[in-house]
Amino acid sequence: MTPAAPDPLAGATPARLGPGASVGLEKATGLKNLHQLIQLRWIAVFGQVFTIEVVHYGFRIPIPIEQMLIVLGCLVAFNVLSLLRWRTRREVTNTELMVALLVDIGMLTAQLYLSGGATNPFVFLYLLQVILGAVLLQPWSTWTVVGVTVLCFAGLALFGRPLPLPLDHYRGLASPYMLGMLVCFALNAALLVTFISRITGNLRARDANLARLQQRAAEEEHIVRMGLLASGAAHELGTPLSTLAVILGDWQHLPHFTSDPELAEEVTEMEAQVQRCKAIVSGILLSAGEARGESSEETTICTFLDELVEDWRRRRPSAGAAFAYSNRFGQDLPAVSDSALRQMVGNVLDNALEASPQGLHFDAAREGDALVLTVTDQGPGFLPAMLQQLGKPYQSSKGRPGGGLGLFLVVNVARTVGGSVTARNRQEGGAEVKITLPLAAIALAEEEDADAA
Repeated sequence: MTPAAPDPLAGATPARLGPGASVGLEKATGLKNLHQLIQLRWIAVFGQVFTIEVVHYGFRIPIPIEQMLIVLGCLVAFNVLSLLRWRTRREVTNTELMVALLVDIGMLTAQLYLSGGATNPFVFLYLLQVILGAVLLQPWSTWTVVGVTVLCFAGLALFGRPLPLPLDHYRGLASPYMLGMLVCFALNAALLVTFISRITGNLRARDANLARLQQRAAEEEHIVRMGLLASGAAHELGTPLSTLAVILGDWQHLPHFTSDPELAEEVTEMEAQVQRCKAIVSGILLSAGEARGESSEETTICTFLDELVEDWRRRRPSAGAAFAYSNRFGQDLPAVSDSALRQMVGNVLDNALEASPQGLHFDAAREGDALVLTVTDQGPGFLPAMLQQLGKPYQSSKGRPGGGLGLFLVVNVARTVGGSVTARNRQEGGAEVKITLPLAAIALAEEEDADAA
């Protein structure tokens, strides 16, 4: 028997659902179906050897055993070629599957021609080929298989070699013909149940993968729309914020503002908040460029994490001593500073701080070939429904319109680099969000010494 077929889509993380993704699903399904035919053909080979031995040496029925073994050898050779074809992992077309079934039909016809023609009880194995064609092939190919099997049956009735068997059907299962009919029926039923179940399982798996990819594409399209909206809003807000900054700057020099310390302090605070808004708008526009690789900066993973935490502390002074940070990554590695990852982690920290102002911990560690970022808090935790729908948009416990996009964005950013996000409620209270990112996607390959051997 051949080894189990590996799933060509295992571990795949396509970023977009397009023609390539659909072709990949069809390719995987075609390879699996070809593998099923190869397994079925090996069963046919062993079954034919067993049947020839029983009929010739057990029932003493004269059959041209040498010629039948030659046909069997041809079937083995074809199956070996099919196995080699399967190992190439190239896409299996509808025409290839149809040709494979037609070869099986031809080999079966040759064996039946040498062993009784249409009177051979195993002639009903043609039905197995027709049903497989109906499941595997396109309609025109299925009708081709039907037409070929009908012609083969008619040819066997006209030109087959009858066997010298007595007409003893009245003996029931003591009759070789009736026993052959029973074996043929049981074999047909068993093979149909086994292989049709497997083939339909392949088709269901393909449909499930296609639905998953379509859902992912819809989520990513949602992200693109939000990105365009954010970018457009940032451009629109730039002008009024600059105008406000100029006006507030002028106010600071007016006599009735400079003469009133309290009013001057409020104007200074307003100017600081305007500058912060401008920085946020600039960050949005910069992120849109960096996400396309336009403004990447070389750094190291530990430096990236330390700067991320320092920047977050500066923007969230309310965290204070309640925020704890530990970096257990170990030996540092060169990396690219990615604003999308920075915003992703900041989003998780923001949500945790909002849920748990009294206590928040951020831990960075290396586990194998992955960077693992863990954020824990002492808040009320996630609702069970939110854990079940982790990463779906608008799943929020905050009860405000448009909420629930934070984890949705976090999950999708992690997914684009081949990572994952998990969340759970801790037994001691609070929640934990763990982000796992493959180092291969975020770290730079260290340059090797040119003088090394």
